[in-house]
Amino acid sequence: MFSQSKILSVKDLQATSIDSCLSWMRNNAYTGEDLDNFHTIGLQTLKRSLKSEGSKTIAEVHEELANWHAYNGMFPSDSTVYHSEKAVEYYKKGDDKKKIADTYRSLSIDYLNVRKLEKSQEVLFKAIALYEELEDEAGLGSAYRSVGVLYQVMEEFEKSIKYTLKAIPILEASGNYASVAIAQFNLIIGYGELGEFKKAYEAADYCLEVVKTKAPEEKFVPVRALSYRGEVYVKAKDYDNALLDYIEAWELCKSHIGEERCATFRTEIGQVFLLQNQYNKALDHLSAGIKAYDDKGQSGLIKPYLDLSEIYAKLGDFENAMLYKDKATSNSKQILEDKIANLETEAVIKYETGKKDEALASQAALLEQKSKTQNFIIVVAALLGLLLLSLFFFFNKNKKATKIIRDKNAENELLLKEIHHRVKNNLEMVKSLISLQSAQMEDSASKDAMIASQNRVQSMGIIHQKLYQGDNLGSIEMKDYFLNLSEGILDTFNAEDKVKIECAMDNLDLDVDTAVPIGLIVNELLTNALKYAFPENKNGAISISLEKTKSNHLKLKVSDNGIGKIKGLAPKGTGFGSQLISLLTQQLNGKMTEHSESGTFVEFDFLIDTAA
Repeated sequence: MFSQSKILSVKDLQATSIDSCLSWMRNNAYTGEDLDNFHTIGLQTLKRSLKSEGSKTIAEVHEELANWHAYNGMFPSDSTVYHSEKAVEYYKKGDDKKKIADTYRSLSIDYLNVRKLEKSQEVLFKAIALYEELEDEAGLGSAYRSVGVLYQVMEEFEKSIKYTLKAIPILEASGNYASVAIAQFNLIIGYGELGEFKKAYEAADYCLEVVKTKAPEEKFVPVRALSYRGEVYVKAKDYDNALLDYIEAWELCKSHIGEERCATFRTEIGQVFLLQNQYNKALDHLSAGIKAYDDKGQSGLIKPYLDLSEIYAKLGDFENAMLYKDKATSNSKQILEDKIANLETEAVIKYETGKKDEALASQAALLEQKSKTQNFIIVVAALLGLLLLSLFFFFNKNKKATKIIRDKNAENELLLKEIHHRVKNNLEMVKSLISLQSAQMEDSASKDAMIASQNRVQSMGIIHQKLYQGDNLGSIEMKDYFLNLSEGILDTFNAEDKVKIECAMDNLDLDVDTAVPIGLIVNELLTNALKYAFPENKNGAISISLEKTKSNHLKLKVSDNGIGKIKGLAPKGTGFGSQLISLLTQQLNGKMTEHSESGTFVEFDFLIDTAA
């Protein structure tokens, strides 16, 4: 059997049954420990189950991976959605309607987290239909609570409270006190938004009491309850109590899973300091919280961006003030478009209903006319009928053809994104295997070579991550890519505190065939600079820039303020990195120039049209 302890090698994993691996995943998905190891085990178990197991087991592995992604937040939220969608797909191949309904309900929450409100509503009401068919009261209670969450996100607070109050008695009757406590979140938020502060405080107190007396295993429910009550205190302009609740929530979260993963709670603390005109404290907390949201790929932030914009404006940094105001405006526009889509759906329904009423009235008029000019109407009706049938036939034919083409395009796009996602995950697994191998090496030269290979794999993995996360499957935004690549390499060398990497460039989209070799070149230059440019733990700075000229040339510049190359001293390392840079430069039909006066400055000139 698979023990609860950490798996030390892939060999141990291959020798363990899939059922035992799945059991281990269920027991460790919510511990917040051994994160890299869990991800490796999960992906390997999924790969094995796809080859040899039935649809139920495959669905269970996807479900546990979705739970792990949602709980630990190590990857963007679309990873959670991907595995939840796959879990639904494979459960639907079986006949367990209860499990299908439960997975639909879980998927609706995942869609909410990425602001796909229409999809969330669609799958949630599918879950309710199945619960009603099964006469599953406990399932209905949980689904009604989720409907309350959906309406709360859509800012329809009266409906949110209505469905939540409908859910609570059912949940209490079934003994599901954890969900009873969580349901209070909708009441705290809803009553707070409607100005009924006393009811909101009562809901928060009841939530904390239920967890304390009947669901003590729910460690994070009090964290969120305190946070939501803090929001109500802010609306009531009781800033001192709001700050106490926010800080208590943050401290309680840190005690469970550590400071780094609780950084988003600092957003709320920063907002209260802003209201108290303590701008430096507000900036410290709010910027840390927003960075945590951005690192998780969380979309839909509006107020935190506006608050940070206001802080920068108060401190005289108008450039950053405008930057975050633009981000808030962009997110607000996206939410408005989602609401417009819902309104358009309602408008179509009303339009179709009106057309049916119009058809009935037209038929009544024809019947009345028939009694007066029966023979004439019969001929006209017959001709009209033939015309309508012909039009209907050709309309349906074209509609079906259009739908097939649209569905095929959507299917191909989804398939391509899934391919990029799997390639990225496979590269992550290769990177992990290299890391495990290098950890067992004692020879420093071999270990350095393994770390360099690990960084090269990482640079290609980021490319595929950007492809499946973005809207354009054919191009990469290079500035964002360089920033992510730099963070990964700094982390590898543990140099975040001593070396700063700056991307002094505008946003620039490149095709994949150009982006991959440029990414590998920059990876080699950054690795070389961090290894040799700043000896004895000296502080330093590295600058990266990439621009496209009017003559279809790409200018890449990488420089550092390190010690540079010392004349007469042989280069360090194996020289493989330099060979790789030379080959990649030739591949892109480029030229490289290098200077070593004050540090090292390397410039490349690539001709786009003739790149290999």
